[in-house]
Amino acid sequence: MNIEHRHIEVFRAVMLAGSVTAAAARLFTSQPTVSRDLARFEQLLGFALFDRVRGRLQPTARALSLFEEVQRSWLGLERIVATASGLREFSAASLAVVCVPAFAQALLPAACRHFLALHPGVNLAITPAESPLLEEWLSAQRFDLGLTEQDTAPPGTQLEVLLEADEVCVLPAAHPLAAKALLSPQDFAGQPFVSLAPGDPYRRQLDSVFRELGVERRLQLETQTAASVCALVREGLGLAIVNPLSALEYASAALVLRPFSISIPFRVSLVRPEYRPSTPLSEDFASALRQQAEAIRQQLALGSTLTPAATASFRYHPG
Repeated sequence: MNIEHRHIEVFRAVMLAGSVTAAAARLFTSQPTVSRDLARFEQLLGFALFDRVRGRLQPTARALSLFEEVQRSWLGLERIVATASGLREFSAASLAVVCVPAFAQALLPAACRHFLALHPGVNLAITPAESPLLEEWLSAQRFDLGLTEQDTAPPGTQLEVLLEADEVCVLPAAHPLAAKALLSPQDFAGQPFVSLAPGDPYRRQLDSVFRELGVERRLQLETQTAASVCALVREGLGLAIVNPLSALEYASAALVLRPFSISIPFRVSLVRPEYRPSTPLSEDFASALRQQAEAIRQQLALGSTLTPAATASFRYHPG
């Protein structure tokens, strides 16, 4: 097969942008050129990468598998280019962190603020990734540090648990259940419930709890991330049970959190590659993460003791 780098570049752009038109803009070229290159790539591969449905491209299962491999290789290339650029400009001081997407929205921002206040000239790269790709990248020593929800170290790494807590309930502040200090599974009977995607491990745990207790919820909405779950709950569209980081990030006058009577463990673990040399920068960033984890731990303890009225206006402010 005479596959060229340009074919991979076009395929990746279409996958990321979602359409040929958007991919052309991303590549600073024309739509016909992208369509032609994509068609040639499919011809060389011998199978279709996209289904054409009402003028829109829908990735096939083969395309999704291929894209995952392309992303692995592309990330390595981007890091090589970034390092070379830093060396050329005498600014090679950098730190690369990979994390579960939820941590990029809650926990990491405040830790980054603290770290960059100490090291304003450092290039800090945050890459969100889901398991098992995240663990694979860490085992491959591609990152300086990683943040995962696992409690076991991937091969070739060392793991330190930063935070252990339970999943918490989130509900609209005006909901009658907000008057309760602790919610049980029975409180959710007949209530509209916002769920994570069916394949999510926390979704499976929660479904098992409610199924075993015979509690029927109204499963009206499901979405991919805890952040979007909280956003939907904040709009009054249902109740939910999510990780405490996302719950704290979205706590406001419109959304409150309450402890759940059944423990659904949640943890944040710091992962270090064993064969990638540790640096003062990575140690300082690890220290910033520990500091932020402690601030979150204290905030969770405070949130569990607040009265319903006080918690209605509770908002997390990173330390």
